Amino acid sequence: MFPQPNRGKSSLFSGSIPTSQKQRGYPLKDISWHRGTINTLLFLSCLVISITNLYPAAAHQVEVVGDVGGTLHVEPNDNPQAGEPSQVWFALTRRGGRVIPLSQCNCQLAVYAEPYAAGEPPLLEPQLESVAAERYKGIPGAEVVFPKPGIYELQLNGKPVSGGRFKPFKFKFEVTVAGGSTDNTRNLRDVNGDLVDGESQKFPIWAIALPIFAFITILVVVLQSMKGGRE
Repeated sequence: MFPQPNRGKSSLFSGSIPTSQKQRGYPLKDISWHRGTINTLLFLSCLVISITNLYPAAAHQVEVVGDVGGTLHVEPNDNPQAGEPSQVWFALTRRGGRVIPLSQCNCQLAVYAEPYAAGEPPLLEPQLESVAAERYKGIPGAEVVFPKPGIYELQLNGKPVSGGRFKPFKFKFEVTVAGGSTDNTRNLRDVNGDLVDGESQKFPIWAIALPIFAFITILVVVLQSMKGGRE
């Protein structure tokens, strides 16, 4: 009987790698695949969170002049609506964090519609009152009704009265006003001259729901793929 080298060669190659060793590569492949999946999910999660947090995205505005710092907040949620009352307040602090109440400040508030020319009279001059907001007490605040959508500039001028120890200051804050829900703000030209529909200024619900739905769909597909890969 003649020798059969092919069988020996085949036996050599097939026997040199045990079945248990052949399967060792699969867990590494699964781990690498799972890492890529996790990274993808993390990226999608961050993307969805960033999209859903686009609006409202405004935060308190902060200005510093000399030894005085001023923080502006517009209620509700730093998102004023045209034709609707908005409560604005200014947290004034000296260097070191000591609060400057309205009783120690001769303050005036002026509201301008941008753009405006130098020397132009303000559109509004709301009367300031002492208000309590967040952790501040006795700070200057006022109720403002912005007539139209657009960009406004709020100027707060102040100088110390008797007992106040800070330098005179002048703060300028820019505020963007969206179209309100009332009929008198529909299809009006905003303060910048652009035609604005009041209803279109609101952030649509579908813009929030759509990325969330897309993320859930992708998550389901990925989980099904993981299940199929394990099988």
